[in-house]
This record gives sequence, C-alpha cells and structure tokens, in this order.
Amino acid sequence: MRIEFPGESPEYRAARDRLLEREVELRRAMESVAAARRQLPPGGLVPEDYVFQGAGPDGAPRDVRLSELFDPGKGSLAIYSMMFPRYPTDDRPGAKTGTTAELKLEEAPCPSCTAFLDQLDGAAEHLGQRLNFAVVANAPLPRLLAFATERGWRRLRLLSTGGNTYNRDYLAETEEGYSLPMLNVFQREGDEIRHFWGSEMFYAPSDPGQDPRHNGTLEPLWNMHDLAPEGRPEDWHEQLSYA
Repeated sequence: MRIEFPGESPEYRAARDRLLEREVELRRAMESVAAARRQLPPGGLVPEDYVFQGAGPDGAPRDVRLSELFDPGKGSLAIYSMMFPRYPTDDRPGAKTGTTAELKLEEAPCPSCTAFLDQLDGAAEHLGQRLNFAVVANAPLPRLLAFATERGWRRLRLLSTGGNTYNRDYLAETEEGYSLPMLNVFQREGDEIRHFWGSEMFYAPSDPGQDPRHNGTLEPLWNMHDLAPEGRPEDWHEQLSYA
C-alpha cells in the first residue's frame, strides 16, 4: 500500500518512511518488554492484608482489606498511589473552588496525579471488565471523596491508606512520610497475593531534560504532545485548573 498525504514533498515522504521503520521497531520493543514482564517469576508475598478506608454502599466510611479489592474471576489488581497531599516542594496553585480550595497548599492534591487520574477515570469502566483497579492516598477519606466529586470522577475506586503502611512498603512514600506516585500490580492465586510489578522507573536515573516517565505509556496527555511538532513542553506542567 502506497501511503501519501495531499501536498507532501518527496523529501517529506522519504523522511516519514524512515521514521515509520523506527516506529515499527518501537512497537516491537514495547511488545518485547511486555512479554518479558509477563514472564517475571513470582514476586514477593504481601506482608499483610492491608486495611484501607473506603466508602460503603451508604457512603459511610468502612474498612476495606486488600484481599477485598479482588473481584471474583479477576486475579490482577493495579493500585495507583496518588500524591494527596502533594510533595512539599510543589508550589503549583491549589484548587480554586470547593472544599479542596480551603486546604493549605501542602495538604492539597498533586496536579500531575490529578491529570493522570482525570484520564484514568474515563478508562476505569473498560479496565474493570478484566482488571481490578484502585487509587489510594494518604489523605483522609472524606477529603479524598470530596475532591473526587469536585473533579467529576465517577468510576475510580478511591481509598485512604487509613494509617496503614502500604505506601511505605510499596515505595510510594519517603522516609519522611511524603507521598510519591507509584503504580503497583498484584496477582492473586487462591489465598496468596503476590506483588507482580511496580513502576520502578520512577527511581531509575533519567536522561537530561526528561522526567522518570514511569507511567508514561499510560498517559494520553503527554503521548499526544509527542505527536505535535512542538513536542513535550519544557516550561509547562499540569494544573488543577486553567485560565
């Protein structure tokens, strides 16, 4: 099949064909990494059946154990640890409306985590057909649920760590207790729950001018920037709201 767009020059087509070869190579590399991920040996057993705080059917807080996050017939569970509260050095503006606007900046949610979850809220219903997914944060449950309402999130399962050590144990918290963004995947077989994978690239050295991109393949926002002539902006970051 000959691919050609209106008005393109022979120089453009030749360069685009060369780029297409590299894009195919990238696709193969991504599938190779995914296949290697699936072949990982069994990860470590979770040290305890962590107890989180979640909303019950009546909206009242209730205890939710890690084991309860696995729906029947779904053996995989992905948990994203949101930075709420945000990292202390994050000075981006807080929310402008709602009860979240009343929080001190150091208690406010991270705008980047918020943008990530804005995107995943739309995907959650589709993910839920085959995969269990939950979001946890160190913020108290009422504060977390109020923010979800203000953002319009309707599909995310939101839980407060409720004082447990999950975030600390799974690399989503510093020694000082500051929240960090991590995505962890667990696998259940019978009564055993094991850690399967974590977004450890967050801790790997980054090339100059890059952030860790540990969850980069999941983010339409930044991947869409990569398709534009300007590329990823170096002087722009996600915000809780825009003018």
